[in-house]
Amino acid sequence: MTDILSQDEIDQLLTAISSGEAPTEEFAALQTEQKKVKIYDFKRPDKFSKDQIRTVQMMHETFARLTTTALSAKLRTMVSVHVQTVEQMTYEEFIRSIPNPTTLSLINMDPLKGSAIFEIDPSITFTIIDRLFGGSGEHAKFNRELTDIEMSVIEGVIVHILGNLREAWSTVIDLRPRLGTIETNPQFAQIVPPNEMVMLITLETKIGESEGMMNLCIPYITIEPIIQKLSAQYWFSSIRRGESEVNRAMIQARLEEVQVQVSVEIGTVNLTFQEVMSLRVGDIIKLPKMTVKDEFIFKVEERAKFKCRPGRIGSRLAVQIGEPVIDVPDELLIGSRGEEEA
Repeated sequence: MTDILSQDEIDQLLTAISSGEAPTEEFAALQTEQKKVKIYDFKRPDKFSKDQIRTVQMMHETFARLTTTALSAKLRTMVSVHVQTVEQMTYEEFIRSIPNPTTLSLINMDPLKGSAIFEIDPSITFTIIDRLFGGSGEHAKFNRELTDIEMSVIEGVIVHILGNLREAWSTVIDLRPRLGTIETNPQFAQIVPPNEMVMLITLETKIGESEGMMNLCIPYITIEPIIQKLSAQYWFSSIRRGESEVNRAMIQARLEEVQVQVSVEIGTVNLTFQEVMSLRVGDIIKLPKMTVKDEFIFKVEERAKFKCRPGRIGSRLAVQIGEPVIDVPDELLIGSRGEEEA
């Protein structure tokens, strides 16, 4: 079919329509082309692309796994959290979709401007509180506002969950979410105009026999500065790179808290197996003659790391660290021995 119809073709189409006959192939093709027009709603514009929505979903699947582990350990029961949907809507639609009262946490999304909302369904909120107070949490379904004590307890849980959110966003931005205030009436949580577009991440949550939803609502104006980073290509490349300042800082902070066993080897002696089996309490094993000028071996987890010299600090024995020892792994030693024997 040509782009421009001739006068004869136009007359044939008009005649076919007026007579009620089946339209020609050209007219059917013209109708098909007209159906390709995309409808755009100016009252509810789409601010997020499908690729950005998929990326956010993958990020929060990580958040869901981390939250599952954290809540299971804290509540000492089986917890299941997974992403149910990620969609865009107006802020007014989100507010109307949640119950009243509920647990609405206003989250400061530093360094991003603005705030987000983390909403926990009342059935999940009271199940968590009941478990932390020593109950079973099976029938903790109430429809009331939280008391001061319950509010304090749930604040601690939310702060714990926000740490998982920071880790899930670490491949995109060094997010430092902080809990602001907690509201129970959705009408008091107006962080953006009603017609502002938001991204809503819905997390289906199951704690024991109780089921409910947790919702994370992020306004478009909050994540607009990093909207270009919300692509699958950028997200996967960040994961492969794995050398961001955030990752290095987090790994270093965790490694610094790891406890290791250290020891000092004063000397060694060779014994036969029979001599070892005949050892009794009170027996003395004579070591090679050592002086304070001799160097000992400082070990970390049974690995020789430094040479050291003995001494004292006050009434305590001590060693002074010297030059490092080049420690060859056992597997390399085994390989070299095999080559020598060959």
